[in-house]
Amino acid sequence: MAETGAESGVAQDIDINVPSVARIYDYALGGKDNYAVDREALAKIEETAPSTRPLAINNRRFLQRVVRVLARDYGIRQFIDHGSGLPTQDNVHQIAQSVDPDARVVYIDNDPIVLAHGRALLEENRNTVVIQADFRDTEGIFGHPEVERLIDFDEPVAALFVSVLHCIPDSDDPAGLVRRVADRLAPGSFLVINQLISEDAELRARITDFMDVSTRGNWGRVRQAHEVRSYFEGFEILDPGLVEISTWRPDTELGPKQLTDEWIEFGGVARKY
Repeated sequence: MAETGAESGVAQDIDINVPSVARIYDYALGGKDNYAVDREALAKIEETAPSTRPLAINNRRFLQRVVRVLARDYGIRQFIDHGSGLPTQDNVHQIAQSVDPDARVVYIDNDPIVLAHGRALLEENRNTVVIQADFRDTEGIFGHPEVERLIDFDEPVAALFVSVLHCIPDSDDPAGLVRRVADRLAPGSFLVINQLISEDAELRARITDFMDVSTRGNWGRVRQAHEVRSYFEGFEILDPGLVEISTWRPDTELGPKQLTDEWIEFGGVARKY
């Protein structure tokens, strides 16, 4: 198959032999910024979890609904998107800035292809920036000149961790990462968190092992619902609570349905007191 999109080479340090979580997700959404190795990885995942594509689409729609609700109903004008992935339609800045053109958005990802495409997309948008960084580096991110330029941490911020915490291992303490970020946010700020979960121990192990080997360690773990709930301790969880994310304030019944539920995206939105 001919290489398309990103495969023509937008960044010299992209390794086309190692799957990228961002590019696998792009392919699941019907994007073109992926490589054969990413497509093969998704096909392998679907052998174990055939619901993966509708799950990815519903995850993207959850992100879009959350940003719209926070901007429109709660007046949030600052967003930090940890592990943002490749740009697609109706990105965070487009939704937030449709409510208020002065809304400010910081995207963070460590995939060089995300940086290349994001910067091209945002070349003339002074209120939005893409930073190539590991989203676990809270100190480096919050001290980055572009973050300091755009984000006023004396005002409420929405910190987004949408379908990314399963990408980091337990040794990096995802709950601790969330707390480090939350500690820096003003009262009235919001946390948006969801991640892949399964109550099937065999599936959790199979996909976790496959992704860990395939991405050469750039993976964490498929977890369980109680572990995701621990991320929200001490925060006010918005209705309808922590749920399978296609049921979080749906604005249509026309979204793709998961025909199987071997794994789901689970989470919600919480406010800092």
